[in-house]
Parts: sequence; structure tokens; C-alpha cells
Amino acid sequence: MKEQLEPPGGGRIDPAIAFRGLRIAVLTVSDTRDDDSDTSGKLLADRVVRDGHMLAGRAIVKDEISCVQSRILAWSADPAVDVVISTGGTGLSGRDVTPEAVRPLFDKAIDGFETVWHLTSFQTVGLSTMQSRACAGLVKGTLVFCLPGSNGACKDGWDRVIRWQLDSRHRPCNLAELICSDLT
Repeated sequence: MKEQLEPPGGGRIDPAIAFRGLRIAVLTVSDTRDDDSDTSGKLLADRVVRDGHMLAGRAIVKDEISCVQSRILAWSADPAVDVVISTGGTGLSGRDVTPEAVRPLFDKAIDGFETVWHLTSFQTVGLSTMQSRACAGLVKGTLVFCLPGSNGACKDGWDRVIRWQLDSRHRPCNLAELICSDLT
């Protein structure tokens, strides 16, 4: 695993704790992207692997509630997937339905993610962060993060927020602890 800088926001990486890679699936929600043009999905998939995790799957689905729910539910039922990160469909246009699709599936919402996401995004895009409806929660024990579809949003979301909470060494606490006890 590549040496990491200290996380933002006052957390720290405890070198006495072993890193445990998670199995992460990446979902792109888009009516227009395909394997060749899905740059945000590729960016997330590359960073997942770069930072020591395993890419458990990658898919593209249409901006339709049933398509998004079907893929999230399939991955959350799969014991080989610990985390799902989606990109796209979190804006305010008529076709953006990711939050409407995913929020009803949450057993528990991670409300603090939205706050931290907007604080982080504000540093990059200013007031335009208000147009994002990024969200996160637990679906049948699987962590699900929903990011906007731009490469910049995916970089900010992974590099400045998600990667640190999926690192089992992050202190004082991390979200990986919710699932690491099940990993061998």
C-alpha cells in the first residue's frame, strides 16, 4: 500500500494497527456514460485499488430508480462486497434520482457524511455544493456512498473523505470498523 498523508480534520492513522483492505464496488448512474466515457467510475475504481482495497465490481446503470435499487440491493446481498460507491444522479435535474433510489434502502443513514461532504465540496466549488445531494448509509450491513458524477467531486469525495473512513487504522474511529470484524 502506498504511503498516505495524514487525514484532514484532525484524525490520524495509527501505525500500530494493520491496514485491512475492503471489497468495494463502484456504480455509475448515468443515461449517457458507457465503459469508454465513464471517467468518474474509472477514477474511483483506480483510487480504490491504489489505496489498497479490492475492486469487487463495477457497473453502469441508467438514471432510473429501479435500476439503481436493483444494483445496490444485489451488491448489498453479496458477501463479497463490503462497500458500494456510486457516482452520478445526485444533482437537481429531472433525471437525477440516485438519492430517491438509495435513501429508502438505508437501514441507517450516515447523516454526518452529507455535512462533511458539503464542507469539503465548498472548499473546491464554493456555493455550487448546494446542488449536490450526496448521501451515505448502511444497506443490509453494506456501506453505501453516493457521490456526484463529476471527476472533481469523486476526487474530493474519495481523497478527502471516504478513503479515510474506510481505513481501519484511522483514529479516533472509522466506518471500516463496522465491517472489518467480519473480514478474515
